[in-house]
Amino acid sequence: MGNGFGEKLRAERLERGLTQAELGKDLYSPSYISLLETGRREPTADVIEELARRLELAPKALEAWSQPISVSDAEYVLAGLYARQAWDLRDYPLAAAHAATAAQIALEGKNTSAWWNMTYMQAECLMKQGQLQECQNIMLHLLEHPMATESAGLGVRARQMLAAVCHGQGQLATAVEHAQKAVELCSQLPKGSTLIIGALRALIGALAESGRLDEAWTYCQAMNDQMDDQSISQLAGEVAWVIGNVAFMRHDYPEGIKYHERAAKLLSPANDIELWARFNKASAAVRLSSGIVEPETLSAIERAELALSIVGGNKTDQLEVAFIRARWLYLTGDIPAAVEKLREIHAERKALARHTAGEVSLLLGKSLKAAGESDEALVLLEEAQKEFSAAGASDRVQQAMDAVLEIKLAQRRAAAAEAAAEAS
Repeated sequence: MGNGFGEKLRAERLERGLTQAELGKDLYSPSYISLLETGRREPTADVIEELARRLELAPKALEAWSQPISVSDAEYVLAGLYARQAWDLRDYPLAAAHAATAAQIALEGKNTSAWWNMTYMQAECLMKQGQLQECQNIMLHLLEHPMATESAGLGVRARQMLAAVCHGQGQLATAVEHAQKAVELCSQLPKGSTLIIGALRALIGALAESGRLDEAWTYCQAMNDQMDDQSISQLAGEVAWVIGNVAFMRHDYPEGIKYHERAAKLLSPANDIELWARFNKASAAVRLSSGIVEPETLSAIERAELALSIVGGNKTDQLEVAFIRARWLYLTGDIPAAVEKLREIHAERKALARHTAGEVSLLLGKSLKAAGESDEALVLLEEAQKEFSAAGASDRVQQAMDAVLEIKLAQRRAAAAEAAAEAS
């Protein structure tokens, strides 16, 4: 059979973010999967079928696994390898280019499974660069392809990605819809699948940002039920992180702290520093949103800033971490510094999702109010109200409206007092 099968197996496994242990779970050892991928062991027909099922490949893809490697296969494998190498180096523009090349080779070779997966990788690279509209266009195209209907796994991956993209653009209602459909498709997948966890995470995040916290918490419990003693620590850490986020947002601080402490123990910067950076950013953000100003919150901010300086990150990442620092300055009473930093972020808010841009306008409005600049504060608060409304974050709309009302009432009282003074 040669190494064609092994290369395809490795490509499919990596594109799904699976370790060799996860793929072989309960049946094949990591060393056996490694022997298959390096071509040192020939798979039986039963092994091929079982691994294809675990990778949630479309039925049509099964035939391609047993065919000898051709020139076009070799070109595809090479382009895919270059794409993965660039991904590992976080050179996402280069990874996207190689993934697009691999997808084109697969399309010309009529290997629809390979085309679908490499196009998906191209979309992931675009998302990493913050090119959300381009990513969304590709994912809608993949979702419309018959393979996404034939394979529950591919359908889940497409819906989950679309949910994340819509969330990133501030289209929260649409994000919820895509994530709910992904979760519905998960009923066809085995318990504990990383795809189920991913779909639930997407739904929980969109619901929480929309202010639907009770629903988000219900799905948190469902996600927790997917875990068992055999779950890998990295995945368990991500689950604890998400549950902790929602607990903080529900003002259940003991639960939030418990789950985030668990996540901090399970997630390691040595395994995935980018994931570690996102965890610390999220942990600091939800703590500050809950008004928790303590040394551990500051440590989380500093860890997020350190990790971002190492991995780089796109403009959106940089602005989000800067916003967390600005929120810390506001809550610790350094209003002038908070206003200065928020003005810088506000000037580039178009790089942020609409609900996040609304948060920036809201906090800048509050900071200006604290600084005695009520007129300018009103402009920012009304801007925040519009951003939240467009994003579908109804609870945040109310917060912005309350802040506007508070300023207007204070202005009316001041005007009435001044008129009374003049009359006397």
